[in-house]
Amino acid sequence: MLEVDKAFSLLGTKLHSWLRQAIMLLPNVLIGAVVLVITFFVARLVRRLIADVLRRVSHSEAINDLVSAVAYLVTLLLGVFFVLGILNLDKTVTSLLAGVGIIGLALGFAFQDIAANFIAGIIIAIQRPFNVGDMVQTTTFFGVVERISLRTVEIRQVTGELVRVPNKSVFENALINFSANRFRRVDVDGGVRHDSDLEHVRQVALETIAQLPNLAPDKPVQLMFTAFTNDAVTFQLRFWILHSKQIEYVGAKSDAIIALKRAFDEADISLAGPDSSSTAASKEKKTAQQ
Repeated sequence: MLEVDKAFSLLGTKLHSWLRQAIMLLPNVLIGAVVLVITFFVARLVRRLIADVLRRVSHSEAINDLVSAVAYLVTLLLGVFFVLGILNLDKTVTSLLAGVGIIGLALGFAFQDIAANFIAGIIIAIQRPFNVGDMVQTTTFFGVVERISLRTVEIRQVTGELVRVPNKSVFENALINFSANRFRRVDVDGGVRHDSDLEHVRQVALETIAQLPNLAPDKPVQLMFTAFTNDAVTFQLRFWILHSKQIEYVGAKSDAIIALKRAFDEADISLAGPDSSSTAASKEKKTAQQ
């Protein structure tokens, strides 16, 4: 019976001690709660202010959102650590910081590919090698950039498919941006018969292409004869167009071929393919074997 009374006495003493500590800590708890609420509003204000400033100096929504979110979280964490200090939980703060470091290290190893894409996305957003709407070609894909995030670049291929390319792949490999220059050169290859007047061929071709629409100013049309083959003298015709979309490039090349064919027919210039004799010989050999 004495032991039970002693146990209850010890329990009462302990509860009284805890209650006394709680009462003594109550002002700190109230102050901490007020500080935490203020921290929340300050963090939102900081995020809004930083977002407004970044919109004036940066055109990357991904970077703007990232920096604003980081500023918001840092402000919240500072407020939480300050509240823990008010509550005399300094050791808890130290333990939390150590735990955050260990967790961050573990996550870094576990999600290193995601981290690599994330870092590459930041670099791409800062360097801006391309923008939304640009026509680009990677090692595998060719199309228009529709979205740039901190993890992937979304490319709408010319055949209609939407491809999400990891930023790490975009950053590490070669990329052609056809929209970086508003001019683009169109090359048309062809050939004429050996008995053709090459100077006349050049004159007709240059005059024909000069009449096409959407030609780039101060960019001369060029025609170079490139080789002799069995049945033809081959040439390459080059001209520049004002380019913003892939369809303009393809259309310009198609228009040039149509115009050249019409002009050569009117000028009685005979076109010839570089492999026409070998193709004909192959057909004759195949017929003889049958």
